[in-house]
Amino acid sequence: MRIDLVVREYPPHVYGGAGTHVSELVKVLRPRLDVRVRCFDGPREEAEVEGYSLDAATGDPALDVLALNLPMTKDCGGADIVHSHTWYGNGAGFLASMLHGIPHVMTAHSLEPLRPWKAEQLGGGYRVSSWIEETAYGAASAVIAVSASMKEDILRTYPFVDPDVVHVVHNGIDLESWRRPSLDDEGVRAVLRGYGIDPGLPTVVFVGRITRQKGLIHLIRAVDALPDGVQVVLCAGAPDAHDTEKVVKAAMAGLKEKRSEVLWIEKMLPQDELKAVMAAATVFVVPSVYEPLGIVNLEAMAMGLPVVASRIGGIPEVVEDGVTGALVPIDVDKGEFRGKGGEADFEAALGEALAEIVSDPGRAAEMGRAGRKRVEDLFSWEAIADRTIEVYQAVLGR
Repeated sequence: MRIDLVVREYPPHVYGGAGTHVSELVKVLRPRLDVRVRCFDGPREEAEVEGYSLDAATGDPALDVLALNLPMTKDCGGADIVHSHTWYGNGAGFLASMLHGIPHVMTAHSLEPLRPWKAEQLGGGYRVSSWIEETAYGAASAVIAVSASMKEDILRTYPFVDPDVVHVVHNGIDLESWRRPSLDDEGVRAVLRGYGIDPGLPTVVFVGRITRQKGLIHLIRAVDALPDGVQVVLCAGAPDAHDTEKVVKAAMAGLKEKRSEVLWIEKMLPQDELKAVMAAATVFVVPSVYEPLGIVNLEAMAMGLPVVASRIGGIPEVVEDGVTGALVPIDVDKGEFRGKGGEADFEAALGEALAEIVSDPGRAAEMGRAGRKRVEDLFSWEAIADRTIEVYQAVLGR
């Protein structure tokens, strides 16, 4: 069985959860299937991976995606299934299905209509990306939702989709790659020194892109609730819009005037450095306003960290409230808070939950151990490979 995966992100160019998902999925599928990867950002050295680049950009991000999708579409000839991830690959998947007469399987990591802030980033291109996604959903042979909540979102957003073609297959985690290193390791200590992180302080860590979806601005406002002497490390880079970056920078400047133990690492860290930073954490925080699942939750739990996260989307399918961390109530619709005071209420509750756990290191460690066990039991990539192949076989009638 030959599977052609079409996606924007693939190592070494990975910016978010979809890229991490695809790179791990390829590892576990390759021993069992003929897997070809078609991605953006130019040539790769890895066998059976084709990276595409534009000879001449149009100047419009959405149109550039379509331009990259066209050669990807052509090269899918000979595949048994084309499997797309995010709207960046959905157009190629849809067109390859029509051109070559092969089934198109989609993995839903998010939905464009539920991320309206992208209109600020793409302008009219947001209508193009939404059209590509909607068109692909209307013709897909199968859709893989990364959580039960994601499946509900798909059927509510695109009611023309047959519920029987939507399959829930959670994201996974490489349990060995995300094992927590020792703070006594000299390599770990060198990374911490390099970023000015004190491993002796109680520490809150955030990891994510600078986008409204990830809720960084709400975390910055919630930090006031933390006790004195708590270190806050924000690993936040890859801004998706200039206005969002400006708001975050202004808020950070104000926060640093009040608290000296706030560190902002303005880039996406390589895994070894990220693990070193997370090894110094007491608690991990995910303040997202939209999150179909969030691989970062799994990474933190695999590292043995308690997670304080928004009670939204697929996060409650990962984080067990009161056992592996805390879920913070949030009332939003398409990323916008509902009701007067809803935003302030969320930020206050987020700060309170963080303060409670970071102030009790014994409880934090117990939650971290429970989190590691939960991902070991439920989120291994081997199990996800089995379920993904079952979807392929169902689509092919095997």
